[in-house]
Amino acid sequence: MTKFNVQLPVSVFKEGKHFVAFTPALDLSTSGKTHEQAMERFSEIVEIFFAEIMKKGSMEEVLLSLGWEKIKKQWNPPNLISQESKQIKLAIR
Repeated sequence: MTKFNVQLPVSVFKEGKHFVAFTPALDLSTSGKTHEQAMERFSEIVEIFFAEIMKKGSMEEVLLSLGWEKIKKQWNPPNLISQESKQIKLAIR
């Protein structure tokens, strides 16, 4: 069993009656009826994600394709610089 810690940016938003937890660092999301449930499920899905890519032997390939860097044997996700809401005016014909 391999153990390591990873710090991930997580966005939580409401979609209907559910809360959605999303991380761009893994392009991964899950949902729950409450914020707490969404975050619990998020932790579970991240653990499953890493278990699967390690089991398949594709961890390096997958993480590099998602913009991660390996520095001194430590995998680091891309740094989230900003998260904003922006209104865009559209003129669609």
